Amino acid sequence: MHKVLLTDNIAQEALDVFAEHADIEATATGTLEAKELAKVLPDFHAIIIRSPTKLTADLIEVGASLKFIGRAGVGVDNIDVEAASKRAIIVMNSPGGNTVSTAEHTIAVMMALARRVPQADRSLRAGRWERGDLKGVELSGKTLGVVGLGRVGREVARRMLAFNMRVIASDPFIRREVVEAMGVEFRELDVLLENSDFITIHVPLGSDTRGLIGADEIARMRKGTFLVNCSRGGVVDEKALKEALDSGQVAGVGMDVFETEPPGKHPLFKHERSVFTPHLGAATREAQIRVAVDVSKNVANALLTGEIRDAVNTIA
Repeated sequence: MHKVLLTDNIAQEALDVFAEHADIEATATGTLEAKELAKVLPDFHAIIIRSPTKLTADLIEVGASLKFIGRAGVGVDNIDVEAASKRAIIVMNSPGGNTVSTAEHTIAVMMALARRVPQADRSLRAGRWERGDLKGVELSGKTLGVVGLGRVGREVARRMLAFNMRVIASDPFIRREVVEAMGVEFRELDVLLENSDFITIHVPLGSDTRGLIGADEIARMRKGTFLVNCSRGGVVDEKALKEALDSGQVAGVGMDVFETEPPGKHPLFKHERSVFTPHLGAATREAQIRVAVDVSKNVANALLTGEIRDAVNTIA
C-alpha cells in the first residue's frame, strides 16, 4: 500500500484523485508544525504540500520512506530540492495550474496601482471625498515591460495588448521570433528597464534571479516607473526598492510577494502610492483545485507506474 500525506488543507478534489486507486492510502491534514510533521513523515511514501509547509533538509532526512514530493503550485523555494535529490526523492510541481489566476492578479494589482483604487477606497470609507487628490494614470498608450515570458508572463502580455499598451519583453530562454509572433517586442533587460512605464516581473526564484532587480537596475529605469512583482520574493532587492520610492525614482509598487513571508511591518508599507497583497496570485478556488488535482495525478501515476511528469530535479 502506497501512503500519501497531503498537508496545508489541499483541495478535496486531490483526495478524490487518490480515492480512485485501491493501492493508495491518502491522508489529509492542515499545515503541520515542523516537529509534528517530523513525527509522521517516516510513514509516508509521498507528500504533497502548498506554500505554508517548509520541507527543509532535516525534514527530508527523516522521511525514510519518501520517494516523491509534490508541490501544489509552481514555486519550490519552500522545498530543499538539493537535499531531496541527494536522497533520490523526485520533486514534482504543477507548472500550469495557477497561470491564469496569477496573470489576472498581476493585472488587478497593476490597475489598482495605476488608478489608486486602495487609497480611494480607504479615503471614501473614512468619510472623505478626495477626487482631486487621487488622480491616476491610464494604461492605454503606455509601455509595459514584461521580465520573464513564461506561462504567466505570456498571459499578462496577451491581456495587456488588449489594453492598447505597447508590450516589450525580456527573457534569455525565449527565442525572439516566438516573442514577436505574439505582437510583443523583444528587448534586452537593460533596454526594457530604460523604456518602460510599467514593469512586471515573472521569473522563478533561483541563484541567477535573486536580486535580479537591484539598485543598478532600478537606476536604469525611467524616473516615475511603476513596478509590479507577483512572482517571487527575493527577485527584487527590497532595500534598493525602498530607497527608489523615497527618492521618487519609482513612482509606486505593486507587490504580492516578499523576501520574508509574512513580512510583518515592512518599511515599504509607508509608501501610500503602492499596493500590497499577501501572496494571493494563486489564491482562487479554480487555481487551487487545478494545481492540487494536477500534482496528485502525477504523484499517483509515479507511485503506481514509475512514470515521472513535471519533475524539477533529476536523480542520477
